Amino acid sequence: MALTGNQVDQFEAAMPRLKAIAYRLLGSASDAEDAVQDTFLRWQAADIDRIQVPEAWLTKVLTNLCLNELTSARARRETYVGQWLPEPLLAGDPMLGPADTAEQRESVSFAVLALMERLSPNERVVYVLREAFGYPHRRIAEILDITEASAQQILHRARKHIAAGRARTEIDEAAARRIVEEFLTAATSGRTEPLVELLTADVIAVGDGGGKAPARAKAFEGAAAVATFMRSLFTPNQAARRLIGGTAEVHLSSANGRPALVVLVGGRVIGVICPEITPDGIAAFRSQVNPDKLERATRHWASTDHGAPLLRIDPEA
Repeated sequence: MALTGNQVDQFEAAMPRLKAIAYRLLGSASDAEDAVQDTFLRWQAADIDRIQVPEAWLTKVLTNLCLNELTSARARRETYVGQWLPEPLLAGDPMLGPADTAEQRESVSFAVLALMERLSPNERVVYVLREAFGYPHRRIAEILDITEASAQQILHRARKHIAAGRARTEIDEAAARRIVEEFLTAATSGRTEPLVELLTADVIAVGDGGGKAPARAKAFEGAAAVATFMRSLFTPNQAARRLIGGTAEVHLSSANGRPALVVLVGGRVIGVICPEITPDGIAAFRSQVNPDKLERATRHWASTDHGAPLLRIDPEA
């Protein structure tokens, strides 16, 4: 069925919000794009004149598509090579969505997106719609075909799961950026002691290579182990040569609303390192190095100006 200009405009007006919801639900920009495209196809086939509230209809269709994808994704994760981490979105990417409140900013942070993998599909939907987009429980209940009381209970469980994985609060962005700069200085010093001082005792480092880029299947745990690993990444050595494959440029930027290190070789993003920074120190490093999950980051990076890198790593030095 051909859409009128007004009906196309209605969908396009809703599209930024639909993409932001889908990304938070799926942790993948490419999957989010697919879900929004499928929503458009259903909009195109619907009897739109009978739809009283287009925004609510579109949200429900999108959410159901994402629920189906989340269910199938759980099965795929069982055969995924190594650790699975979300696809990072760099500063200025419109898919990041609203960032006016602390809840909205937190809901798209790399740390929380990784933690949301622990939630059931329904818990993830309720958490995202309520925390990031302020949907009332009544609306969420209608979207999921559950009672309002059930929606409230699901949100309580989801918040509890997220809080259990985040024992500390993060610090403000300016302070976090200073700590990341200190980390780079320490990592390139060739010594582990300065690095250890910046880390929490129970810090972890995990990477997602998807079987297509070097990444350890098991996380590094503890300050000494993580400091040794990070020192090896940022100083020229045989391991860096195998991992980088050329002279790398390291920029201090932002991913998912938090300070992050973006690593490029020949203009292509080969890694995005997202530190989780707390008042006690750096509690985690989550590094996305799967090239399939960095294509959008590379395109976005090429379209903006970032200035000179903070660090160049020549593996032949």
